[in-house]
Amino acid sequence: MLWLFRFVIFALILYLLYKAFKFITDPKRKLELAHEKKEYFFHDNMGNVRKNFLLTYKGVLFEGEKYLGTTEDAFDVVSIFVWPRNPDQLAGLKSEDFLFLESEISGAYPHAKIDWKSPIKEFMEKHRS
Repeated sequence: MLWLFRFVIFALILYLLYKAFKFITDPKRKLELAHEKKEYFFHDNMGNVRKNFLLTYKGVLFEGEKYLGTTEDAFDVVSIFVWPRNPDQLAGLKSEDFLFLESEISGAYPHAKIDWKSPIKEFMEKHRS
């Protein structure tokens, strides 16, 4: 009977260690921490085109919607629409910040055309011309 109790305790300790490891390595937790610290973090499941990606930069949370299409030799993400979850937090961001985000997204999806939704779209069009 004592060996059964020891086995249960050992299994419980292993389970708790496993859950702690999963919690520490969870990408959504890392995204939330980066958002709070106003750092850059890109969270995406590249294997699932239907799932939007999230990125945080300077305290602003952005969401990107991916669209699958054809390139010269394969199916790939060819279009991405990006928007801020809370446009009120955009204060202080410059055109260089959005160009940095475009380059980071292009690094992950080199064949994709990146389009910003309003109000960033108008802001970038004014600064590109």
